[in-house]
Amino acid sequence: MRPHAVSAGSRRTLAAHCHPARYPGRLSLLLTNVRGMTPDAAAKYFWHEAPVAEGLEITQVYGYLICPRTGRVLIQDDEGKFNLPGGTPESFDADLVDTLVREAFEENQVVVSDAVYLGYQEVHRPRREPYAQVRMVGLIGAFEQRQPDPDNGRTYRRLMTSLAEAPKVLGWGEPAVAQVKLAARIAEEAWGVPVGSPEPTGYVD
Repeated sequence: MRPHAVSAGSRRTLAAHCHPARYPGRLSLLLTNVRGMTPDAAAKYFWHEAPVAEGLEITQVYGYLICPRTGRVLIQDDEGKFNLPGGTPESFDADLVDTLVREAFEENQVVVSDAVYLGYQEVHRPRREPYAQVRMVGLIGAFEQRQPDPDNGRTYRRLMTSLAEAPKVLGWGEPAVAQVKLAARIAEEAWGVPVGSPEPTGYVD
C-alpha cells in the first residue's frame, strides 16, 4: 500500500522554504561522534539551514513529523533504538517530499499530509566524499495500523514526545536542538500547530 502524496501546494511550500531568502541566516554547527548517529568516531557533521550544496549526494531524508492534534513529534522506536522516520531517496521518488512520504508510511504507517524543508547535515568521513542528510518537518494526517517494514520485516513502535525532548531521546546533540527550534517555528507559523505544551509522552501503537 502506498500513501497519498502531499498536494502540489505543499510541494510549492517546500520549494519556498528551500530558497535561501526564506531563512537568510545560515547556521553551521559542527557535531562529532554523537551517540546514536554513527559508530565512526572520526565522522563530522555540519548543520546548514540552507539548500543542499551543489555536488553533494543526498543519502538520507528524515522528518520531524508532528501530530497536529497533540503537538507531539514521532520518534521511531526499534526495541530501544530511536530514530526519525525517513530513509534513502530512490530513483522513482518524484522529489524529497516523496521520499519522506514513502518512507514514513513504510516504516511507521503514518500518512504525511504536508512537509517543509529544514536544512541538511553535511557529513565528512575518512576515505569518502562528503554527503548530505536532509531534515524536514511534516504534519501527520493519519496513523494507520502498524505493519512490518517491507525492507527488513521489523515492526517499529511509535513514540510521541515533545519537540523539545526529541534531541535527548535521539541523542543527536546541538544540531538536533537547532533543527527542532526551526521545526517548531514552522509548525506554528505555517500550520498554526502549537508545540510548546504538547500532550504527555506516550506511544501510539
